[in-house]
Amino acid sequence: MSLDDSEPGQPGQQPAEPQQPQLPELRKITDAQTMRALAHPVRIALIEELSLGGPMTATEVGEHIGESPTTCSFHLRQLAKYGFVEEAGGGKGRARPWRMTSIGMSFSPTHDDPDAEIAATALSRVLRERQLARYETWLQTKAAYPRRWREAADESEWGAYLTAEELEQLNDELVAMLRSRFHERLADPSKRPPGAALVEMLIFSYPISPPAAIGDGPAEREAE
Repeated sequence: MSLDDSEPGQPGQQPAEPQQPQLPELRKITDAQTMRALAHPVRIALIEELSLGGPMTATEVGEHIGESPTTCSFHLRQLAKYGFVEEAGGGKGRARPWRMTSIGMSFSPTHDDPDAEIAATALSRVLRERQLARYETWLQTKAAYPRRWREAADESEWGAYLTAEELEQLNDELVAMLRSRFHERLADPSKRPPGAALVEMLIFSYPISPPAAIGDGPAEREAE
């Protein structure tokens, strides 16, 4: 009998490795028109609420973000136009529920596209303003949180000399690690353990000075 023919539990059989869930690909946005359409505080708020809370009507999601059903209905239709949301089925008019078509996205302009660069910067600002506002709220209200949560929350800053390729690799590794651990819980509320809270983690990585030209290091300057 070959190993391939062995019965379960018999000597010589290799235990089956558990299969890791296949995560959906992040939606990648590269064109200026789509980024401009997304760079609106109400539309970002709608995406956040539908991503975390599941399908909702314009009235329901409006109650969460403090906007009227009319305003939410308009912006939901715009988001649907660009493929971010879709009707979840059931209901009519403003009573129809909407849902996300995917959870998570990344955006980066294509090379040598000034319009897309401008649109990406505008979209980044809208996102960062909302995220940093939540961070400021945390600073102002953290005393009201249980001690265990105050101790678990953290802030850190790192500096490292990296090449552009190394920085890109590091960011890819961080995204892959975070997505593999937490994406399923965002998409499926039943996967969230008891006592879990929504935690936001911001990762900024950017050079703080232009890179030195090749051949312009200290050793080369000393040799001159």
